[in-house]
Amino acid sequence: MTDHNFSFQTKLLHNDYKFDKETGAVSVPIQHASTFHQQNLDEFGPFDYGRSGNPTRQALEQTIAELEGGRFGFAFSSGMAAISTAFLTLSQGDHVLVSNDCYGGTYRMVTEVLVRYGIEHTFVDMTDLQEVALNIQPNTKVIYIETPSNPLLKVTDIQGVVKLAKANNCLTFLDNTFLTPALQRPLELGVDVVLHSATKFIAGHSDVVAGLTVVNDEELAKQIAFLQNSIGAVLGVQDCWLVLRGLKTLQIRIEQSSKAALQLAEWLQTVPEVEQVFYPGLKSHPGYPIQLAQAKSGGAVLSFQLKDEEAVKQFVKHLQIPVVAVSLGAVESILSYPAKMSHAAMSKEERHKRGISDGLLRLSLGLEDPADLINDFKQAFDKSNLRLKVKK
Repeated sequence: MTDHNFSFQTKLLHNDYKFDKETGAVSVPIQHASTFHQQNLDEFGPFDYGRSGNPTRQALEQTIAELEGGRFGFAFSSGMAAISTAFLTLSQGDHVLVSNDCYGGTYRMVTEVLVRYGIEHTFVDMTDLQEVALNIQPNTKVIYIETPSNPLLKVTDIQGVVKLAKANNCLTFLDNTFLTPALQRPLELGVDVVLHSATKFIAGHSDVVAGLTVVNDEELAKQIAFLQNSIGAVLGVQDCWLVLRGLKTLQIRIEQSSKAALQLAEWLQTVPEVEQVFYPGLKSHPGYPIQLAQAKSGGAVLSFQLKDEEAVKQFVKHLQIPVVAVSLGAVESILSYPAKMSHAAMSKEERHKRGISDGLLRLSLGLEDPADLINDFKQAFDKSNLRLKVKK
């Protein structure tokens, strides 16, 4: 077993899967088998069928559980598969509270899928503990947290929500995609279920789609294991291996990207064309004190507000470095337009109600030199301003 006195960064490399016990290979073997021979019909071995379990997937599941400080890990075919499976621990007539500023896919799952099964929901400003408390109902079974939230980077007091949940016999689910266990440890703050789109920072290279779940409670783990096997949205072995490889550099990547995010956020505050910057690593951010208390930094994602959609289009047109795409958390910086990408599932009215305007851009910092990014942003703002003036 891993020496638990090791730091997180060391555990990324020196864990129970640092080498293959049979061959000494310094890489987890990829076991492609879909089925496993049983020596005894009365007592099966640890694996029987690939959907139910696989040695390569088990390596990833046990590794993420240890890194999150949990006991049980689960690997899914996407972040939404992980989130949806967790939600399916609910039953007809149950109620869930959800952060109103949440990922568009989560919003779609709650509003268009869960409702078909008689599972009720209420969206709340999770940064306001009083609002959370007032909206807990007798049938509330889960409080779903996303912190920092997507895309406005709002910060929820995790321990505050956990306290309310426990007092009302609710479970807490937390999407830890933006910070990962390298920067934020929700289970240690009392959360019941930690969820990840491992597609993002955990895998980190824009080459795999994956989801992860970690829990501590054995009964809850049994429920999720049953659903994972029943629904079958498991992560393929090749993708498990890619996520394991990405994990090895997680700490160094997210630290570097987080430093760049702070630099960019501070610079963007000085840009006349930028109406507002959303980044919890800024001292001016309303959630900064809580972020400082429950996480190691503000993370590597920020958002900023331009005047309108036309200003966004002109600015993006002249950028050279960031990839303009859906997703985040990669070695290359990714600029996203929430209105038409991550939050396209929301109606314009719902987006605007949540503050997700047509002038909002979300930036996930990669590993480029921050000075190059700032210079690129400068020239894009300059050119877009020139074009706007010429148009007038």
